[in-house]
Amino acid sequence: MNWLKKTKEQARSLQQICNALSEELSITLTRHTLRRFLKHLGYSWKRFRKNLKSKQNKEEYNRKLTELQQLLELHKSKSIDLFFADESSFNLEGYVPYGWQPKNEYIHITPAKTKSKNIFGIMSLDNRLEAYDCQGSMTSEVIIAFINNFCQKIKQPTVLVLDNAPIHHSNAFKQKIEAWKEQDLYIFFLPTYSPHLNPIEILWRKIKYEWLQYENINTEEQLEKELFEILNTLGDKYNINFKDIKQDEKVSNIFVQLLKFSFYSLINSALYCFSTYHIIL
Repeated sequence: MNWLKKTKEQARSLQQICNALSEELSITLTRHTLRRFLKHLGYSWKRFRKNLKSKQNKEEYNRKLTELQQLLELHKSKSIDLFFADESSFNLEGYVPYGWQPKNEYIHITPAKTKSKNIFGIMSLDNRLEAYDCQGSMTSEVIIAFINNFCQKIKQPTVLVLDNAPIHHSNAFKQKIEAWKEQDLYIFFLPTYSPHLNPIEILWRKIKYEWLQYENINTEEQLEKELFEILNTLGDKYNINFKDIKQDEKVSNIFVQLLKFSFYSLINSALYCFSTYHIIL
């Protein structure tokens, strides 16, 4: 319908929708009437969402998604260990969460210019976390050092899932991939433009918008103390229950489906992944 198309085209402004529909329908339409009508249809005023789907290579995405699902199945059967890694930074410049507040009253957060605390996290789906901090820039050399340290701690064939950040594709990093294989650590790269396939993104979001109480943090020292308290007690005081992830979360629901796994494809998955990653149990 034409009016639905116009609503989408003018979504930023209720007044512009009114003007367009009033002109097309030759009626006088008020914002109040239009607002009530749109709410009746299930519309609501909300933020747009960023979406990288148009930049994805469909063939690569589907292939990588299938491989990732097979790795999840192997992990569920305890044939391999599976971790997801990513970088994030934390500062006092202002992550503003939602929260219940009295009408016409606000909980205030005071932003401040501070140095960012850069964290490289390696997380499993059962809330095991290895977190490494870096005061300077995250470079390939820094990430390699962190993964070298993590490699000393693995106890069985382990797959580490990473995104396609340039620091994960440097020549130095590529040269280390074969050496890590010899230590039973295997690197799996997500399809490009697919941050929703990395569940550690949920951890960063929960820390920034839920667990860190920015309204009570005023100094870098306080931020560092609270941040490391969270990182050091993940799996104990702080937990992420993947069964509770909603469909509209910014992460794929394949991690929810993992918890409902059946073994129908385990043998085929094992043969495929063993041949792909040369995992010998």
